[in-house]
Formats: sequence, C-alpha cells, structure tokens
Amino acid sequence: MSVIRLLVLSAVRQHGRAHGYQVRNDLEFWGAHEWSNAKPGSIYHALKQMAKQGLLYAHEIAPSTAGGPPRTEYEITEKGAKEYFAMVRESLTSYDQKPDALSAALGSMVDLDREEVVELLEERVRGIQEWRKAVTEYYTPEEGPAQLGHIGEIMNFWVHSADSGAEWTRGLIARIKGGAYTFAGEGEPFVGVLAEGEKNPYGTGQPHPGDAS
Repeated sequence: MSVIRLLVLSAVRQHGRAHGYQVRNDLEFWGAHEWSNAKPGSIYHALKQMAKQGLLYAHEIAPSTAGGPPRTEYEITEKGAKEYFAMVRESLTSYDQKPDALSAALGSMVDLDREEVVELLEERVRGIQEWRKAVTEYYTPEEGPAQLGHIGEIMNFWVHSADSGAEWTRGLIARIKGGAYTFAGEGEPFVGVLAEGEKNPYGTGQPHPGDAS
C-alpha cells in the first residue's frame, strides 16, 4: 500500500479542495516528512498521478497576479473516496506493514465510525497474536534466543515488537471505547489541516515548482 497516497487523499478530503502547497504544508504539520516518504516531490507526483487515475479531480484556477501558470486545486472523487477508506481500513487492520502505514491510518481513523475502528483494531490484535503463536512455536527456543547465537536476536526483536504493538493497540482500543476523540457521525470533527495562509510552525515555508502546476 502507498502511504503517500493515503496521506495526500486524507489532506485533500479534509480541505474539500486543496492545491499542492496546502497538501505539503499539512503533511509537514503532521510530521509526515519525518516518519514517511512524504517529501515534496513525492507529494506533487502523487497528486498528478491520482488525478490521471480518477481518484482526484484537478481544477485549474486563475493564474497568479505575478503572471505565473494557473494553479491546480484538487478535489477527491467518488472513486478516490472509496480507495481512501479501503486504505484506512487495511492499515488499521494489518499488523505486518511498516509503521508509517499505521501512522497514516491513525490520522484518518476518525473518518470511520467509532465501533468500526474498535473492530478493526481488535482484528489487528488478533493478527498479532496469531503471528506470535506461529513463530514462537518454531523459531524461539525454550532456552532463549542465545541458543541460536546472535541470529536469535532477530526473532527476539520481532516478538518483543509484536508484544509492544499489541499492548499499545489494546490501550488505544480502551481509549476509544472510553469516549476519546470525535468519530464520524458524532459531531464537529477535529480540524487537522491548516487554513489557507495559516503559518505552519513545523514546515519549511519554501514553495516548490509543482505548486503552480
């Protein structure tokens, strides 16, 4: 799954319509440039590619007063929304993806119903438990990883990572069941994007050539 596609669709959907620099600003505001491949070039490439694929609709607006080319604003299509929700669900459920996929989905989980998110996360925990049971039966000696030499630390690392991931997920489930956050259909959603012209305290503030294309 392409994490950058999920992130871009999420930002565009929250705005309604957004140009490339807005999307880039939002992803930097979320810190996505630190934990994913959300770099300027990949953001603008994703916008253009998804427009070609019918996931986004590209609107050309008036040229800049400085005489530059028309700026493009993007809007998510019905096809794009369907793919967006499918990616959110997959990333919340699948335990065997890179952390950036889960991170991207966490930023979008409130677009789903609370009950569904709990079910998806519980499925994630079950997947972790099944994986752990399978690998420990074959790859983790009773005497500990040292029996396999330093190679045993590989599986030791993954088992501990799975355990911590399951523990964290259970904590999130408990917080959601306890009423944390505003999910779809529950009222005014949390605004997670920057308004037009709003300064991003975490961004570079530098435009990119793709901003006007």
